Amino acid sequence: MNGCSSSTYNDRYNKPGETQNEKQPKSVRFTSKEKSKENETQTVDKAEIPQIETGDTTSYSDVQQEEFDETPVDDSKILFEIVSFIDTPYKYGGSTSNGIDCSSFTQNIYKNSLQIFIPRTAREQYKFGEEIDIPGKLVFGDLVFFNTSRRAYPGHVGIYLGDNLFAHASRKLGVTITSLKTTYYAKRYVGARRVSNNISEN
Repeated sequence: MNGCSSSTYNDRYNKPGETQNEKQPKSVRFTSKEKSKENETQTVDKAEIPQIETGDTTSYSDVQQEEFDETPVDDSKILFEIVSFIDTPYKYGGSTSNGIDCSSFTQNIYKNSLQIFIPRTAREQYKFGEEIDIPGKLVFGDLVFFNTSRRAYPGHVGIYLGDNLFAHASRKLGVTITSLKTTYYAKRYVGARRVSNNISEN
Protein backbone atom coordinates (compact mmCIF):
# COMPACT_ATOMS: atom_id res chain seq x y z
CA MET A 1 0.00 0.00 0.00
CA ASN A 2 1.32 3.42 -0.86
CA GLY A 3 0.95 6.18 1.67
CA CYS A 4 3.12 9.25 1.45
CA SER A 5 3.21 12.98 2.00
CA SER A 6 -0.38 13.22 3.12
CA SER A 7 0.25 14.31 6.70
CA THR A 8 1.43 17.63 8.12
CA TYR A 9 5.07 18.61 8.48
CA ASN A 10 5.08 17.89 12.22
CA ASP A 11 3.55 14.46 11.75
CA ARG A 12 5.90 13.58 8.92
CA TYR A 13 9.30 14.68 10.13
CA ASN A 14 8.96 13.44 13.72
CA LYS A 15 8.50 9.95 12.33
CA PRO A 16 11.57 7.90 11.32
CA GLY A 17 11.76 7.53 7.58
CA GLU A 18 11.76 4.29 5.69
CA THR A 19 14.92 3.42 3.81
CA GLN A 20 15.83 0.76 1.34
CA ASN A 21 18.59 -1.64 2.35
CA GLU A 22 19.73 -2.44 -1.14
CA LYS A 23 20.99 -0.02 -3.75
CA GLN A 24 18.62 0.37 -6.66
CA PRO A 25 19.84 -0.97 -10.04
CA LYS A 26 20.81 1.57 -12.67
CA SER A 27 17.77 0.94 -14.81
CA VAL A 28 14.27 2.24 -15.33
CA ARG A 29 11.55 0.29 -13.58
CA PHE A 30 8.07 0.11 -15.05
CA THR A 31 5.00 -1.38 -13.48
CA SER A 32 3.16 -4.05 -15.44
CA LYS A 33 -0.62 -4.08 -15.90
CA GLU A 34 -0.82 -7.60 -14.55
CA LYS A 35 0.32 -6.92 -10.98
CA SER A 36 -2.03 -5.52 -8.39
CA LYS A 37 0.29 -4.95 -5.42
CA GLU A 38 3.48 -3.68 -7.09
CA ASN A 39 5.23 -6.96 -6.39
CA GLU A 40 6.66 -7.50 -9.86
CA THR A 41 8.72 -5.19 -12.05
CA GLN A 42 9.87 -4.96 -15.61
CA THR A 43 13.46 -3.72 -15.81
CA VAL A 44 14.52 -1.66 -18.80
CA ASP A 45 17.88 0.01 -19.45
CA LYS A 46 17.69 3.79 -19.70
CA ALA A 47 19.08 3.56 -23.23
CA GLU A 48 15.98 1.59 -24.21
CA ILE A 49 13.42 4.16 -23.00
CA PRO A 50 12.07 4.81 -26.53
CA GLN A 51 11.08 1.14 -26.75
CA ILE A 52 9.22 0.97 -23.42
CA GLU A 53 6.00 -1.01 -23.48
CA THR A 54 3.31 -1.59 -20.90
CA GLY A 55 0.31 -3.84 -20.76
CA ASP A 56 -1.96 -0.97 -21.78
CA THR A 57 -0.09 0.82 -24.55
CA THR A 58 2.20 -0.13 -27.39
CA SER A 59 4.86 2.45 -26.56
CA TYR A 60 5.47 5.71 -24.81
CA SER A 61 6.80 7.85 -27.63
CA ASP A 62 6.84 11.05 -25.53
CA VAL A 63 10.15 9.97 -24.02
CA GLN A 64 11.89 9.52 -27.35
CA GLN A 65 14.89 11.81 -27.52
CA GLU A 66 14.26 12.76 -31.14
CA GLU A 67 10.85 14.18 -30.26
CA PHE A 68 12.05 16.67 -27.66
CA ASP A 69 12.40 19.41 -30.29
CA GLU A 70 8.72 19.01 -31.16
CA THR A 71 7.54 18.95 -27.55
CA PRO A 72 6.56 22.23 -25.84
CA VAL A 73 9.48 23.65 -23.87
CA ASP A 74 7.77 23.29 -20.50
CA ASP A 75 6.92 19.65 -21.18
CA SER A 76 10.52 18.92 -22.09
CA LYS A 77 11.79 20.52 -18.89
CA ILE A 78 9.40 18.46 -16.79
CA LEU A 79 10.29 15.28 -18.65
CA PHE A 80 14.03 15.78 -18.30
CA GLU A 81 13.57 16.39 -14.57
CA ILE A 82 11.47 13.23 -14.17
CA VAL A 83 14.10 11.16 -15.98
CA SER A 84 16.79 12.57 -13.66
CA PHE A 85 14.90 11.09 -10.67
CA ILE A 86 14.46 7.60 -12.14
CA ASP A 87 16.11 5.01 -9.83
CA THR A 88 15.77 7.27 -6.78
CA PRO A 89 14.74 5.06 -3.84
CA TYR A 90 11.61 5.78 -1.83
CA LYS A 91 12.06 7.36 1.59
CA TYR A 92 9.17 8.59 3.73
CA GLY A 93 9.81 12.28 4.35
CA GLY A 94 12.73 12.27 1.90
CA SER A 95 13.22 15.07 -0.59
CA THR A 96 16.55 14.41 -2.32
CA SER A 97 18.10 12.05 -4.87
CA ASN A 98 19.16 9.86 -1.93
CA GLY A 99 15.52 9.14 -1.10
CA ILE A 100 12.20 10.79 -1.84
CA ASP A 101 8.48 10.29 -1.24
CA CYS A 102 5.61 10.80 -3.65
CA SER A 103 4.62 14.38 -2.92
CA SER A 104 8.18 15.60 -2.56
CA PHE A 105 8.84 14.05 -5.97
CA THR A 106 5.99 15.99 -7.59
CA GLN A 107 6.96 19.16 -5.71
CA ASN A 108 10.61 18.86 -6.80
CA ILE A 109 9.68 18.22 -10.43
CA TYR A 110 7.68 21.44 -10.68
CA LYS A 111 10.14 23.50 -8.64
CA ASN A 112 13.26 22.33 -10.47
CA SER A 113 11.84 22.37 -14.00
CA LEU A 114 9.48 25.37 -14.05
CA GLN A 115 10.15 27.18 -10.77
CA ILE A 116 6.53 26.54 -9.78
CA PHE A 117 6.07 25.97 -6.05
CA ILE A 118 3.29 23.55 -5.15
CA PRO A 119 2.39 22.40 -1.60
CA ARG A 120 4.44 19.73 0.14
CA THR A 121 1.87 17.06 0.95
CA ALA A 122 -0.43 14.97 -1.24
CA ARG A 123 -3.44 16.21 0.73
CA GLU A 124 -2.50 19.84 0.09
CA GLN A 125 -1.65 19.22 -3.55
CA TYR A 126 -5.09 17.67 -4.00
CA LYS A 127 -6.58 21.12 -3.34
CA PHE A 128 -4.10 22.99 -5.55
CA GLY A 129 -4.61 24.11 -9.14
CA GLU A 130 -7.55 23.25 -11.39
CA GLU A 131 -9.64 20.14 -10.81
CA ILE A 132 -9.78 17.68 -13.71
CA ASP A 133 -12.84 15.52 -13.08
CA ILE A 134 -12.77 13.51 -16.32
CA PRO A 135 -9.84 11.06 -16.72
CA GLY A 136 -10.06 11.36 -20.49
CA LYS A 137 -9.19 15.06 -20.20
CA LEU A 138 -5.81 14.43 -18.56
CA VAL A 139 -2.78 16.05 -20.19
CA PHE A 140 0.96 15.79 -19.65
CA GLY A 141 1.96 17.27 -16.30
CA ASP A 142 -1.36 16.86 -14.48
CA LEU A 143 -1.11 15.63 -10.89
CA VAL A 144 -2.96 12.34 -10.42
CA PHE A 145 -4.11 11.16 -6.98
CA PHE A 146 -4.91 7.81 -5.38
CA ASN A 147 -6.62 6.66 -2.19
CA THR A 148 -3.92 4.36 -0.79
CA SER A 149 -3.92 5.19 2.91
CA ARG A 150 -6.43 4.89 5.74
CA ARG A 151 -4.71 7.70 7.62
CA ALA A 152 -5.10 10.47 5.05
CA TYR A 153 -6.87 11.26 1.79
CA PRO A 154 -5.47 11.05 -0.77
CA GLY A 155 -2.45 8.96 0.15
CA HIS A 156 -0.48 9.03 -3.09
CA VAL A 157 0.28 11.39 -5.99
CA GLY A 158 2.10 11.21 -9.31
CA ILE A 159 2.53 13.15 -12.56
CA TYR A 160 0.61 12.15 -15.67
CA LEU A 161 2.77 11.55 -18.77
CA GLY A 162 0.26 10.58 -21.44
CA ASP A 163 -0.77 7.21 -22.87
CA ASN A 164 -2.25 6.30 -19.44
CA LEU A 165 1.21 6.44 -17.84
CA PHE A 166 2.24 8.38 -14.76
CA ALA A 167 5.55 8.95 -12.95
CA HIS A 168 5.64 8.62 -9.18
CA ALA A 169 7.70 7.62 -6.16
CA SER A 170 6.47 4.18 -5.20
CA ARG A 171 7.16 2.91 -1.70
CA LYS A 172 8.35 -0.45 -3.01
CA LEU A 173 9.86 0.53 -6.37
CA GLY A 174 11.17 4.04 -5.84
CA VAL A 175 10.70 6.52 -8.69
CA THR A 176 9.09 4.60 -11.51
CA ILE A 177 6.53 4.86 -14.31
CA THR A 178 3.25 2.97 -14.08
CA SER A 179 0.07 2.58 -16.10
CA LEU A 180 -3.11 4.12 -14.70
CA LYS A 181 -4.82 0.96 -15.87
CA THR A 182 -2.81 -1.22 -13.51
CA THR A 183 -5.40 -2.88 -11.29
CA TYR A 184 -3.99 -1.52 -8.03
CA TYR A 185 -4.05 2.11 -9.18
CA ALA A 186 -7.16 1.93 -11.34
CA LYS A 187 -9.19 0.93 -8.27
CA ARG A 188 -7.71 3.72 -6.15
CA TYR A 189 -7.69 6.65 -8.58
CA VAL A 190 -9.57 9.60 -7.05
CA GLY A 191 -8.89 12.54 -9.36
CA ALA A 192 -6.42 14.97 -10.85
CA ARG A 193 -5.35 18.60 -10.65
CA ARG A 194 -3.82 20.81 -13.33
CA VAL A 195 -0.94 23.07 -12.30
CA SER A 196 -0.88 26.29 -14.33
CA ASN A 197 2.50 27.31 -15.72
CA ASN A 198 2.04 30.85 -14.45
CA ILE A 199 1.50 29.85 -10.82
CA SER A 200 4.35 30.85 -8.53
CA GLU A 201 4.17 30.83 -4.75
CA ASN A 202 6.74 31.16 -2.00
